[in-house]
Order: sequence, then structure tokens, then C-alpha cells
Amino acid sequence: MKKKLILLENLQALDSAIDGKRASQNTLRAENSEREQEVSSLRQALEADIAQQAGLERQKAELEVSLDAELENIKRSESHVKEIRTNKEFQAVGREISTARKQVSELEEQILALTSRIEEFQVSLDARRSELNAIEEQNSNAISEKEAVIAVFQGEIDSASNNREEIIKQLPANLVRRYHQLRDQRRGQALAEVQGGSCLGCNMHLPPQLYNTLFRGDDMIFCPHCQRILILKQEQAQ
Repeated sequence: MKKKLILLENLQALDSAIDGKRASQNTLRAENSEREQEVSSLRQALEADIAQQAGLERQKAELEVSLDAELENIKRSESHVKEIRTNKEFQAVGREISTARKQVSELEEQILALTSRIEEFQVSLDARRSELNAIEEQNSNAISEKEAVIAVFQGEIDSASNNREEIIKQLPANLVRRYHQLRDQRRGQALAEVQGGSCLGCNMHLPPQLYNTLFRGDDMIFCPHCQRILILKQEQAQ
């Protein structure tokens, strides 16, 4: 019986270590996910700004087309002035030229304003690109470091898993099932140490006769309160 208890205690130690390393892996993976999300968000923001700048460039191009068309209209109207024979026609052409020149002035102002906005936007885009590149490099290095740690933990988990399988082979199947049931029910702790007459798993005091039975080590004793398998260290029993 004493050998089984020792094997169970070793099994729980391995399982606790595996649980701890898996929890650490999950924490590192979550941190990596946050870093990847940070880069993704910055990239999306940059892409949105690039799209907005492209829209401004299209507006400017459309205005420049309109400007060229108005300048061509003015040129064509001015070339027809020499062919005008009546004052009425002269006045009509004059109004057309005046309207076109006013439109040209407005278009030039709009183009100038857009050009200024595009230049300012370009400065902002360059700053965002630099920020993104710096954070991408920083996060990439951090992610690689954490992935390396995750891999180390995985190697330790694999080794511990092999060791626990060897222990399980030495234990009765029904005891292994009971152990796993208790782990599921008791937050991963199927065994509990006894100190000062109390179960450290639930901190409840044990009946004196039950506590005395632990010293003999003849039977496997379960805590009457939390049902965990009770263990008493050899030096305490002595």
C-alpha cells in the first residue's frame, strides 16, 4: 500500500507540473496573440489611411481633369472672339469666358487645398509605417522568444507525460480511475497531506482513529470530508 501511495504522490506531482507548464504555455500564447492583434490593428489602420489618401488623390485627379476642360473651353472661346460679328454674340462669349475663369479659380483653390491635405496625410502615413515596422520587428522578436519557451515547456511536458505513463502502468486500473475522478472533482488535487490531525486539502480535522490508521500505512485512507486520498509523510509517522 505504501508503494501505491508513493506512486500516486509522484503521479500527482507530475500532473501538477504538467498543469502548471500548460498554463504557462497558454499565458505565453495569449500574450503572443495580443501582440499579433496589436500589429493587425495597426496594419488595418494604416490600410484605412492609405485608402483615404487614395480617395484624395482620385478627387484631385478628377478636379485636374475638370480644370483642363475649363481651360480648354476658355482657349476655344477666346479663339472665337475674332469671328464674332455682333455685340450680342460678343457679350455672350464674354460671359462664357468669365464664368469659365471663375470656375478655373475655384478648381485651382480646391486642388491646392487637396494637395496640402495629401502632403500632410503623407507625413502621417510615413510616421504610421515607421511605427508599424518598429512594432512588427519588436513583436516578432518577442513572439519568437516566447515560442521558444513554449517549445521548452512542451519538451518538459512530453517527458513528464512519459514518466506518468510509466507510473500508471504500475497502478491498478480502478485506482487510476479513482485518482482521475478526484482530480476532476478537486481542482487537480486527488491527494492531500495530513498535518496536525487535519487534511490540508479541506482543512478539516480528522477523527483520531482515522488519523492513527494513517501511521500504520496498511490501508488507503480517504478524507471523510473532501474524499481526497490522504498521505502522511514518513518522517511525520516516525
